[in-house]
Amino acid sequence: MIIDVHGHYTTEPGALQVFRAAQLNGENPASSALWNEIGDDEVRESVESNQVRILTGRGGDLMLFSPRASGMQHHWHDPHVANEWARASNDLVYRVSKQFPQHFAPVAQLPQTPEGNFDGVLAELRRTVTEFGFVGANLNPDPSGTWAGKPLTDESWFPVYEAAEELDVPFMVHVSTTENPNFHTLGAHYLNADTSVFMQLLQSDLFTRFPNLRFVIPHGGGAVPFHWGRYRGLAVRNEWQDPSGLLHNVFFDTAVYHQPGIDLLTEVVPSTNVLFASEMLGAVRGADPETGVEWDDTLVYVRNAGLSDEDFERITCTNALRVYPRLAAHLEAVSA
Repeated sequence: MIIDVHGHYTTEPGALQVFRAAQLNGENPASSALWNEIGDDEVRESVESNQVRILTGRGGDLMLFSPRASGMQHHWHDPHVANEWARASNDLVYRVSKQFPQHFAPVAQLPQTPEGNFDGVLAELRRTVTEFGFVGANLNPDPSGTWAGKPLTDESWFPVYEAAEELDVPFMVHVSTTENPNFHTLGAHYLNADTSVFMQLLQSDLFTRFPNLRFVIPHGGGAVPFHWGRYRGLAVRNEWQDPSGLLHNVFFDTAVYHQPGIDLLTEVVPSTNVLFASEMLGAVRGADPETGVEWDDTLVYVRNAGLSDEDFERITCTNALRVYPRLAAHLEAVSA
């Protein structure tokens, strides 16, 4: 089985964006009303010729599926708006997973705000996991969009981590849109966040307090694999833990869009800490004109990375089952 741990609902029905526009205009629509506005046929058609076709056509089987990352827009301050937006987005992802359970396992958007809205975050995390069978959630380390908040290692985040350990779900560390025009959302902000979060973790003892907390850092970890020596050197100089000490809790995905990048990732990071991902129909679309390979057809790069059969199986399947233990229940339900 080929499991892709990083997919977003970028082909959502137009009614979802109409709902969002109404929210931002101050109309305060209820997420429950949106459920009845979008029919099952529309949900099915939105992914059948898109993610389902591409996933299966490339040899994949199952995708961990969450709402559009750039659409989370956590920089809006109103917690009521954030709660209803997350609920509406997650409800649609759940409906996709119910129609195509063999291809999609749901991952939640959390209703974060610059001030935290941790009560709302905890409520939505518990709702999606316990009621709808979500297997994980995306956690934005920069809900302000300007890096104005506390690092992920600050104790203000601890109630969220306690809930994650209790529910046994990992977080994919994923920012949304940036409010700083110096940073392109997709080309700079996303990769800056991946790199910055790893540095925050290196400087902390977070996993001493939360030994079962798990983070997946997407996009190959940003600069992390390329600068592993820098992190080791800083750790020695400052008497921090070695970066390898984070690898019980920190994992990286393969949403890296060229062969040398995948080669470096799989050479530097142990195979036990790499999870297959494509983030298809996301930031980068189309084909590399030099190779003819679709940029986000990362399974091609993983297959060509010279991995042993055992390492390939880890990266494309067994690591995901270990990091996302609730996937087992999802797959059992599919089999049944």
